[in-house]
Amino acid sequence: MCMNISLFCSLFCSVCFNVSRQICSPRFAFTIESHEIPSQTNTHTHTFSVMPGPGLLQDGWFREENEQWPGIAQGLKVEEVLYDQKNEFQHLTVFQSDRKGPWGKVMTLDGAIQFTDYDEFVYHEMLANLSLCNHAKPERVLIIGGGDGGVVREVLRHKNASAGIVERIELVDIDGAVIEQSKIHFPQIACGYADPCVTAKVGDGIAFVRDAPDNTYDVIIIDTTDPEGPASELFGLDFYSNVKRILRPGGIVCNQGESVWMHRPLIEKMLHFLRQDVGFASVQYALIYIPTYPCGSIGTLVCAKDAGHDLTVPLRPVEAITGTAQERFHEKLKYYSSDMHKASFVLPRFAAYLNDETKK
Repeated sequence: MCMNISLFCSLFCSVCFNVSRQICSPRFAFTIESHEIPSQTNTHTHTFSVMPGPGLLQDGWFREENEQWPGIAQGLKVEEVLYDQKNEFQHLTVFQSDRKGPWGKVMTLDGAIQFTDYDEFVYHEMLANLSLCNHAKPERVLIIGGGDGGVVREVLRHKNASAGIVERIELVDIDGAVIEQSKIHFPQIACGYADPCVTAKVGDGIAFVRDAPDNTYDVIIIDTTDPEGPASELFGLDFYSNVKRILRPGGIVCNQGESVWMHRPLIEKMLHFLRQDVGFASVQYALIYIPTYPCGSIGTLVCAKDAGHDLTVPLRPVEAITGTAQERFHEKLKYYSSDMHKASFVLPRFAAYLNDETKK
């Protein structure tokens, strides 16, 4: 999924206010002998000769702290560091968490948890299905970011060649290391890259969207990283105006939408920006529960280019979809359903006003 809770802060650095992100967890100069995958028999010794990735502590734990969610932190016990490299874009770490726990392997970017084996399906299923089930015939899909492949995997469940559904998926991620390391360490997530209808490009999402022709895509899913990493310039009025421009009539955009518990004022600004400044006909906030994100939840913003469709009710109920390569694939989903689709837009009373589009 290659994203985290502070995704949209960058959008409003230029539009609303300046927001900076810092990883607060200390870094210790303890040693690692190699960045290669360690032997499976050496699962408890962590010796680092260089700076470890953000959040990796000398006591054998990963600790995530961030000024965007002040006063709260979470930790996972590290059993084995599988990959830990900083490139020109960001610091990517993959580790095996304590095998006594349920979380499995974990990917972090700049010290922020992107996903774990245990709960990755939640975000990926919701981002894909909130988009595709809100479109009558999604033929062509663009994914910006999402190099881990989780959204690709879920979009491919809708593929139906005879009906012209999901004929082509294009993914653009600026960091090729995310794609490659996901293929190595998370093959169950990156499995969709093998499908012939998927084209993955390592490159700049801003330039790709800017150069794309008008009316090209039915669905655009924006699944990106922190504002201080390679996505720092990805959000702004120019970018989103181009996103809207390259959508076909009836097009849908879905992107990460922050935590209703921690960032409600920011969500208000995001909604105003997308509704008023960009001019989407409808924008709704969906609440998703996922345990390894701060406060146990995250949001997505679902945007419709044109008026006339209630985004809170699936236009193509997943339970009624037939003819796909994975017949009755809705039975394989672990989180998303038509009921969950509708329920995700029902917000707690303190936040319900966010989805009242009469109060733009």
